[in-house]
Amino acid sequence: MKGYKRIVALFIIAISLTFCAMKPEFQTEFPQEIQSAFYQKWVDGKQSSGIDFYIEFKKSLAANIKLEKIYFQNQELAIKGIVKNTFTAHFYKENKKEDFILHKDPSKEYGNKAPVIQKTKFDLKPNEAVLEYKKDDKTYFFKIINPIEKPLR
Repeated sequence: MKGYKRIVALFIIAISLTFCAMKPEFQTEFPQEIQSAFYQKWVDGKQSSGIDFYIEFKKSLAANIKLEKIYFQNQELAIKGIVKNTFTAHFYKENKKEDFILHKDPSKEYGNKAPVIQKTKFDLKPNEAVLEYKKDDKTYFFKIINPIEKPLR
């Protein structure tokens, strides 16, 4: 019976150590020098709003580096290039207000939809962003702390 308990205990320890290794690690430095990282909030009337996130590099991005995604304020989005040194991601949010049925009889409230809460891969503070990139076909993550909020011109 002691052998059985040891095997079960070793199995549980092995599984728990496996899940610890699955956490993505952040790189302390990006392979190229980033000139600036900033974002701009915009509102298009009452229908939609969003955030444009920009990353500017001092030099053109090396051929073996490909920017994949940006994680910012509980959203994730693929990055699209604008110019050779500046990359952007457009976070778009439609401001739809749905009618809720509120009634003292809960059965009359049937049909109300629960809010959809998106959870990203990372638990970030509002002033943090994570850049996912590939270098030589290997995925890395770089945390951008305190990107600057610039007003729209």
